[in-house]
Amino acid sequence: MSNVERAWWKESVVYQIYPRSFNDSNNDGIGDINGITEKLGYLQDLGVDVIWLSPIYKSPNSDNGYDISDYQAIMNEFGTMEDFDKMLKKAHEFNIKIVMDLVVNHTSDEHYWFTESKKSKENPYRDYYIWRDGKNGKEPNNWGSCFSGSAWEYDKETEMYYLHLFSKKQPDLNWDNPKVRKEVFDMMKWWLDKGVDGFRMDVISLISKKPNLPDGKMGINGYAGFNEAANGPHVHEYLREMRNKVLNKYDILTVGECSGVTLEEAKKYAAADNSELNMVFQFEHMELDSDERGNKWTDKKIDLVELKGTLTKWQKGLEGTGWNSLYWCNHDQPRIVSRLGDDTEYRELSAKMLATCLHFMKGTPYIYQGEELGMTNITFSDIYDYRDLDSINAYYELTNKGIFSKEEMLRYINIKSRDNARTPMQWDDSVNSGFSEHEPWIKVNPNYTEINAKEQVSRESSVFNYYKNLIKLRKNNPIIVYGIYDLLLEDSKEIYAYTRSLDNKKLLVVCNFTNEFVKFNIPDEFTNGKILICNYESNVMPINELKPYQSIVIEI
Repeated sequence: MSNVERAWWKESVVYQIYPRSFNDSNNDGIGDINGITEKLGYLQDLGVDVIWLSPIYKSPNSDNGYDISDYQAIMNEFGTMEDFDKMLKKAHEFNIKIVMDLVVNHTSDEHYWFTESKKSKENPYRDYYIWRDGKNGKEPNNWGSCFSGSAWEYDKETEMYYLHLFSKKQPDLNWDNPKVRKEVFDMMKWWLDKGVDGFRMDVISLISKKPNLPDGKMGINGYAGFNEAANGPHVHEYLREMRNKVLNKYDILTVGECSGVTLEEAKKYAAADNSELNMVFQFEHMELDSDERGNKWTDKKIDLVELKGTLTKWQKGLEGTGWNSLYWCNHDQPRIVSRLGDDTEYRELSAKMLATCLHFMKGTPYIYQGEELGMTNITFSDIYDYRDLDSINAYYELTNKGIFSKEEMLRYINIKSRDNARTPMQWDDSVNSGFSEHEPWIKVNPNYTEINAKEQVSRESSVFNYYKNLIKLRKNNPIIVYGIYDLLLEDSKEIYAYTRSLDNKKLLVVCNFTNEFVKFNIPDEFTNGKILICNYESNVMPINELKPYQSIVIEI
């Protein structure tokens, strides 16, 4: 292959596990580490190379483990460090790598550093966090928390405010303090020396705040968005320091969740010279169904032309200069088949189409647990059924302020809540979907009797086996990993079509995003091509029309 810099993490497929909802081995209603170990054979069968684990560290669980009280201990509900070591060893025996979720923009307020920091202004840990005096009897600025309300919490003891861009139980670390950076780097080395294979870095674009913490543009709730703090002046300096002091010593995968990132910034975060991170998660394509005020609580549909434009911008923008991560779903996003496909009549076909569209792009694909089964959103009829802090806080804030009625807000939450991704994994059609014999921490989607792994693994035409085939194709065709991406039919409101080119090979990827039959003329150069994969069972060339939610890949 000409001019291609190969790397194992470019050629890998990553599977994200949300441990609380994956598999419960001890029947307490909560997924755990031993539950993950039990299912490694399933993931090996699927063909994935890497597991990314959402946080399993010790935590009081204000934000489902993203509030860490001890980085070098395991949450009791999930098991022990011995359980983790066994899982890591077995995963490696299955040739599956383990990537940890690194949450270092903030800690829990129950972390030792913060309990010390609160004690007095003179405490040696005071400067581990961001403390400020109030202004005119109010908060230091108008920044809002990601989880509603102000991003500042008043501490009566020391009569100052601390910053929390997430819940008040998640105070932000002060990365400008070199002691904080050393603590974080030492902790990372500890996990890497244990044998983990990399880090997904939670909201890493927020670690450097703007000097003087200026006010920002207000959103619908009266506060500036938490992205006001993104891409601060020292973020790249601190990541290069991390690279030099930690990451360069290991052959690992690093991906940064970069909230508020622009393409130009991403070229620095994910530069081809690996001076910072291997790749970033950007959110532009996931924000296309927000309203003009940046409010995500809507029933707006994603426009296909906009989606193509956004994804193409990132495909072309990082070409030769960086590496893309490819995802539709994660623990913070609703289910993609409900969002962009059809989760009723054409559920399986649209799930396969969406998988084809994503997995043939240039970048490292991420599969979120259950995505390979075409799992769907859940509909809750009552706010009390929700567990997601983001959804609950937004519901009360926006209804109490009269911005939305309770009925409107519940409808939006049903569409957009993070809990759509967090319902238990659907293993089989037994009680609680085979996830647990005990009532789960959050309700199981009632469609588990029809949508489950047991049924799909054994059925050749299932969504699971389609994903399995996609992963296999990717491993055997370097063009899927390294080929150049070019968009076709830019203005089509129905079809997403693009080509991939490498050396003397070429692929045509065509996806119908509608439930209608759509006319389509294959470009001349592909008329004598071979069908590599199609989500309909019977297909012959030539093709003049696409069936509902049809996807097809042709190679020449």
